[in-house]
Amino acid sequence: MDFIYWTLIILMFIIAFIGLVYPIIPSVVFVVLGFLLYGWFYSFDELSVIFWIVQGLFVGILFAADYLTNLIGIKRFGGSKAAIWGSTIGLLVGPFIIPFLGVILGPFIGAVLAELIVSKKDLKTATKIGIGSLIGFISGVFAKTIVQLIMISYFLILVL
Repeated sequence: MDFIYWTLIILMFIIAFIGLVYPIIPSVVFVVLGFLLYGWFYSFDELSVIFWIVQGLFVGILFAADYLTNLIGIKRFGGSKAAIWGSTIGLLVGPFIIPFLGVILGPFIGAVLAELIVSKKDLKTATKIGIGSLIGFISGVFAKTIVQLIMISYFLILVL
């Protein structure tokens, strides 16, 4: 049974990393689900209150990183709130319209369209802001990857 249990726990972690680049999958939920499965299958004894507090702080950092990297990327290139909304919508819709590339192109196209339509900016400026959105997204994926690796490493150190 250990093999099946650990396979399910590791599967949750793998899905969490897939969720970093495919935003429709709430990656942090799958990390925490992996922890909960361990507790359910084995015991919650090794997962102390301190563990859950630290993991809760990391969850907060993940949400902040997601929001702030996109915001900083767009604002640094002169984007408006419309670009932030456009980028977010593009990030969620893009993968469905353009499989695989939609994750990258969605935020870019969303920010550009929002700046063109809502903010009435010229194409060159809107494109520059779209690039800022893309940089923000990639930075966020990198930051969240590191945080998730720390969360999972901390878990593994406690239970192995």
